[in-house]
Amino acid sequence: MSLRSYRGHPVIVTFIDPVCRNLCPLQAKVLDQAVREMPVSRRPAILAVSVDVYADTRADLLRDFRKWELVRQWRWAVGSRARLTAVWRSYKIAVAVSRVKVRGTTITSITHTSAAYIVDRTGHERALFLWPFYPQDVVHVLRQLPS
Repeated sequence: MSLRSYRGHPVIVTFIDPVCRNLCPLQAKVLDQAVREMPVSRRPAILAVSVDVYADTRADLLRDFRKWELVRQWRWAVGSRARLTAVWRSYKIAVAVSRVKVRGTTITSITHTSAAYIVDRTGHERALFLWPFYPQDVVHVLRQLPS
């Protein structure tokens, strides 16, 4: 999980639970809408870092990609708990896992900081958005970035 491969291009780094059905789909929709408003030649990649090591399989990610109707600029960053934890810490993202038993079944719930960073083509963080944020605010920052 490195931004090196994105050098020379802007990227939005966000943190998503692939099986979340609350805020994550809303945040994904806002970021997706912002990217759609950009000219195709200036669209940044969107790197969605998983915050749920228990449910970030390829099937989970593909289901979200289709269900949320995301633009092709989305990429998922998954990895071991240790690697993801290092990424979360470097971006100051809090992730809390809780488990409850309901009728003998253990339910895992993930709570996390809902954030999106705009990183410019040189790898510098130019903006941080904390939920709730709006597409027009993201677009405003993206348009300010040098091409």
